[in-house]
Amino acid sequence: MSIKVNLYNQNAESIGELSLKDKVFKVEANNDLLHQAVVAQQANQRQVLAHTKDRSEVRGGGKKPWKQKGTGRARAGSSRSPIWIGGGVTFGPTKDRNFSQKINLKMKRKAILMALSDKVENKAMAVLDKLEVKEFKTKDIDKAVASFEKKVFKNETKRSVLIITDQKDEKLKYSTRNLVGVEILNVNNINIVDLLKYKYLLVVEPVIKALEKRYNK
Repeated sequence: MSIKVNLYNQNAESIGELSLKDKVFKVEANNDLLHQAVVAQQANQRQVLAHTKDRSEVRGGGKKPWKQKGTGRARAGSSRSPIWIGGGVTFGPTKDRNFSQKINLKMKRKAILMALSDKVENKAMAVLDKLEVKEFKTKDIDKAVASFEKKVFKNETKRSVLIITDQKDEKLKYSTRNLVGVEILNVNNINIVDLLKYKYLLVVEPVIKALEKRYNK
């Protein structure tokens, strides 16, 4: 079994049909799995920023503030005790925290297939024969994306397009980076968060073949 979709040129004109394999582009969604995959990826990308010093890290406090007995005051061994102003922090956030989460590779891959399948089912994915720009010009990519939004996606809302290519192209990369609501991604870096973040998907034909080769097992 296979799914038939239109194949377009860069001007959003249909130039033929393309068959997509059910095993890759017709996978039933599981919201729990999708949620787990998204949380795991975001947790693994999270940076540890907050860090407080405990009493051993705060500078100073090596000398005993006053003698142990005879002063009438409470015993104190260091002016950097957590109960002193300027002392260390008890149970504060530290740089040693680890937010990473593990997720099974098969689960991660299945979540990606679910996201791709959803794009196909909702007609939110378009396949191009190729996507090229001759010069470093943002307006060329803007024109191509606008053509698909108008002719294929019928989108009249806020722009949200993810472009997936099969190889590195500096002209394409730098021509895209100033477009709001448009992101370009190499097929080797495909991930669940970006697939769900963007409403529409533009992929070149070699990407389809690469995905089917990788996931059709």
